[in-house]
Amino acid sequence: MKLVTCLHDAKERVGALTEEGVVFLPYPDMNTLIETASLKDLQAAAAEGNAVPMEAVTLLAPIPQPRQDVICLGMNYTDHAEESARFNAGAFTKKDTVAVYFSKRVNQATPPEAPVESHSDIVDSLDYEVELAVIIGRLARNVNPEDVKNYIFGYTVLNDVSARNLQTRHLQWYFGKGLDGFTPMGPCILTADETAFPPALDISSKINGELRQHSNTSRLITSIPEIIAGLSQGMSLLPGTIIATGTPAGVGLGFDPPKYMKPGDVMECTIEGIGTLRNPIA
Repeated sequence: MKLVTCLHDAKERVGALTEEGVVFLPYPDMNTLIETASLKDLQAAAAEGNAVPMEAVTLLAPIPQPRQDVICLGMNYTDHAEESARFNAGAFTKKDTVAVYFSKRVNQATPPEAPVESHSDIVDSLDYEVELAVIIGRLARNVNPEDVKNYIFGYTVLNDVSARNLQTRHLQWYFGKGLDGFTPMGPCILTADETAFPPALDISSKINGELRQHSNTSRLITSIPEIIAGLSQGMSLLPGTIIATGTPAGVGLGFDPPKYMKPGDVMECTIEGIGTLRNPIA
């Protein structure tokens, strides 16, 4: 299934995408749906409902207000780790294959098509990062790698928008990646049953129609089973937790000279089977 959060008649609704449009589901928000609904319940509700045409709704981020900051992995594709080290070895050095974790502040996830503020008063190096985001479906604690599949609700597209000057100046990544609007997400959640595990999906980004990133999620250094099993050994992962798994090479800082974004540019982040997340820069 593909699940969305949208506005209809000025009211926020959750729904399932069908060929006819959106079938609204009987849950107040996506966090509640993830925490309480079974896939069987969702399929039954979608089969019984009447679809509303897509033109009648406005898509929001699938989880507009995450309950916690997004957990992110840094330099989790070999080619991106290499381009980052070339840009600034002091700020982007990965030790062997040990995962690099950081959190991304998000009060309100940016919807598809909504503008992303450039924050040009403090940012001079605005960058993009297409990422596969994993959404936890049930409390995960001390999970074995072979059982991780049973804890995943679904997947979405996340753009880890980054201010490189702030990221490198502060020698930590929280501020440079956590400015307002820096977490575009969508267009939907693809439920975990719709793809193989671990997912091997084409992932790409375009800026103003120019292909910048292109890879496959099978190339993660730290795999999804390793990520969730490792984190859950000492951290409770609650239903609705969002984990951004890293970005491949081709971000703006990787070019010589760097190709940063400016107001008027358009970002398109695409993952096979999920869709395209499109946002302009304001």
